[in-house]
Amino acid sequence: MCGIIACAGVRRASEILYKGLCDLEYRGYDSAGISVRREDGIVTVKRAGRVSAIECARRLGGDAGIGHTRWATHGAPTDANAHPHNFGGFSVVHNGIIENYAQLKAELAARGDEFLSQTDSEVVAHLLAKYYRGDLKEAVIRTVRRLKGAFALCILHEEFGGFAAVKYRSPVIAGYGSGCFAASDMPALSGLADRVAVLKDGQIAFAGENGFTFCDFDGNAVSLTFSPLPPQLRSGGKAGFPHYMIKEINEIPAAIRQTAAAFEAEGCARAFAKLRRKKFSQVIVCGCGTAYHAALAAAYGGEELLGVPVRAETAGEYRYRRRRKLSGTLFVAVSQSGETADTVEAARAAKAAGARVIAVTNVPYSALTSVADVVVPVRAGAEICVAATKSYCGQCAALGLTFCALAGGRHYGRAKRALAEAAAMCADAISGCAAEDAARACASASAVYFIGRGADYPSALEGSLKLKEVSYIPGEGYPAGELKHGPIALIDGGTLTVAVITDPALAEKTASAVEQVCARGGRAAVVCAEGCETAGLRGRAEYFIAIPRSELFPAIVAAVPLQLIAYRTAVILGRDPDKPRNLAKSVTVE
Repeated sequence: MCGIIACAGVRRASEILYKGLCDLEYRGYDSAGISVRREDGIVTVKRAGRVSAIECARRLGGDAGIGHTRWATHGAPTDANAHPHNFGGFSVVHNGIIENYAQLKAELAARGDEFLSQTDSEVVAHLLAKYYRGDLKEAVIRTVRRLKGAFALCILHEEFGGFAAVKYRSPVIAGYGSGCFAASDMPALSGLADRVAVLKDGQIAFAGENGFTFCDFDGNAVSLTFSPLPPQLRSGGKAGFPHYMIKEINEIPAAIRQTAAAFEAEGCARAFAKLRRKKFSQVIVCGCGTAYHAALAAAYGGEELLGVPVRAETAGEYRYRRRRKLSGTLFVAVSQSGETADTVEAARAAKAAGARVIAVTNVPYSALTSVADVVVPVRAGAEICVAATKSYCGQCAALGLTFCALAGGRHYGRAKRALAEAAAMCADAISGCAAEDAARACASASAVYFIGRGADYPSALEGSLKLKEVSYIPGEGYPAGELKHGPIALIDGGTLTVAVITDPALAEKTASAVEQVCARGGRAAVVCAEGCETAGLRGRAEYFIAIPRSELFPAIVAAVPLQLIAYRTAVILGRDPDKPRNLAKSVTVE
């Protein structure tokens, strides 16, 4: 969730921190703050609101500092609850949740400490001050060993010329360049660090005049290997587009091609050929939000390909389910960031129960990759818009390749050809999609319902989610056959129903649902693949969007018009599609 950044050994720490927070703002934008160490001590500026609210902090200077952009968990988005939190010569920023903060806060309050916020994070600064006796390393170690939950920390002390960074179940990347740096994500280090290293759980970095030293939570020295910053993780800005969302929709064809190329280059097909020889009895595909929809879309075709049960699960529910032994199970975990807390924990639980774990992720250095037996790369590049667009299409591509490679025979070669065609179809759909009228209808609707049958049902779910995320218009995604079993009661002249039709075998069934909507005074829009149009459908639907038909990857091509409708609806309503309210890009807490 939250974004943290730190720097040391630089001339104007505040300028670097401010720019880094702008690059990390997709992780949370309820409040922001910066602390810098100067000759006169630690100076802090923090405000509720977006990073721009602390632009004055750029003038603070300093040779070391820490910064934070917040997605609120404990305590409302206020100036007092904004990070950094200061106490006893320490300044601290935190990403994650301290689960035992109430107990720690009561303990510290009993000794006379006064707290200024409602956050769980403030207790960290108080613990550090309690344990500090002139040795920063000892204070940090004693503090982190008291904490339960998930935490990435950056710590500044008025007597230390650098910073400390701590990782436990929330991401921290260290970087070398013109100074020493640490951040939640690599895009924030672009232009600062030449080489980066990913901290593992239970590791602490100390950045000082002579560079980094590392230790574990027991104080034992550890070494990390620094590698060049991967170029594909640099965002490159908006490139002339008005928003990241529309820029990233236009990058879908490239994301598909790059994902297919990486699958081949990194030997995934060979890995799955070996795995195929080991008998497995079922496949579970798991994710949250958009990643769950990609999992569901893949499950529809995967079962027919593999000849074993394939089911999709939401990670937040699966991780707490009682389960028997999973030997003979393939567990496929899907996460754009690779840091989604529920998905990572579900993968850990599945592995502990005996499953083989496959990670499908856009971030090769993430927590999920450390759990997996096989990593399937999504090469969508840096995705800055909070609502997933190109990463969803990349996930669908990676999952399709995975199941076809597992099936063996001619399936993998066929999938590669189909993906190349799907990329071209997406490019055509982007340039030729008439989404504006449907978007205006969405903008004036009281609610928008998305329907589809078979493999179009996941597309309906994803289309509904995308519209809700960026426009705040209520609605749901339903199987088209379920419409008459309850949801049709919601249909009136103020609602819009969007039907997705990409399967000729089910086209008549979904067209019948459109007829039922129109017969009850509802308005309808149809996203229809070539060869799926039924008699009279174009005349009945108020808005008709034709797309090319992909036999193997219909969800990828159908995503384009649905994403464009959501984007244009948000713009028409004056919403910020890149930073929807209450959301963050990387959900690292439950």
